[in-house]
Amino acid sequence: MNTEAIDPKYSELDLQSTDTLVSTFIDDQVLAIQAVKHAQAALAQAVDAAVQRLEQGGRLIYVGAGTSGRLGVLDSTELLPTFSWPTERAIGVMAGGMSAYLKAVEGAEDDSEAAVEALSALSIKANDVVILIAASGKTPFTVSALQYARRVGALTIGIANNPDTPLISEAEIGVLLATGAEVIVGSTRLKAGTAQKVALNTLSSAIMVRLHKVYGNLMVDMQPTNHKLVQRALTIIMKATGVTTEQAQQALVSADYNVKVALVSLLAHVDIATAHERLAHTKGNIRQTTR
Repeated sequence: MNTEAIDPKYSELDLQSTDTLVSTFIDDQVLAIQAVKHAQAALAQAVDAAVQRLEQGGRLIYVGAGTSGRLGVLDSTELLPTFSWPTERAIGVMAGGMSAYLKAVEGAEDDSEAAVEALSALSIKANDVVILIAASGKTPFTVSALQYARRVGALTIGIANNPDTPLISEAEIGVLLATGAEVIVGSTRLKAGTAQKVALNTLSSAIMVRLHKVYGNLMVDMQPTNHKLVQRALTIIMKATGVTTEQAQQALVSADYNVKVALVSLLAHVDIATAHERLAHTKGNIRQTTR
């Protein structure tokens, strides 16, 4: 596997000065971004395919082991506060169970049966979107989950850092992040992991934009659950509508801190109840709601 290759230019890594050592690690990370850029077409295809399933009530289900699994769980967890995406529709599945998120469970990635059990317990349906992540592209736990998800008709998106591997060739949409050899041989928590993080950020964020969770570039479906986020919500409302701080605050409170409802109420000059109704009718599309 390319991710396990030995790059001879780092053969004296341990002899480098600290400044050079830090520079080496930073410079190598640039290749992670380049790898994601080369996967742009596949990521765009994945976004469009996922939106179709999610609009029919499907869920985002992330599957992986080790670093890849943790990155999937992280992405799923952040969708609620950022986009008000329900936690029951963003699920992380880790080899070794959720305890493996904080403490490595060696050997869990080889347990193919556990993957089937985990997905079976979730009652995977055809409208679900299963995102399978593994640097190697052939981790038994993740590949087994892929095969199960395909059998039940779910959309499968495989993300891997090696070509010609099951996650790339057997998934409905394969996203190859060709990061190559690591500075430290086989340590895929480095640029392979960085590329996965960028790809997941891109994938889920673009999906949420397509699902009308963003207006312009404003995060209008956020949950203002603390002082900082309330201030952010007020800034978003003022930016989108041109109202004063006091007007924005009044609208936000009247809308029970629902930013989208407050926005529609101000933009369309309607009461809160009507704003709710219009958003429901347009599936949360503010632009259609305020025409």
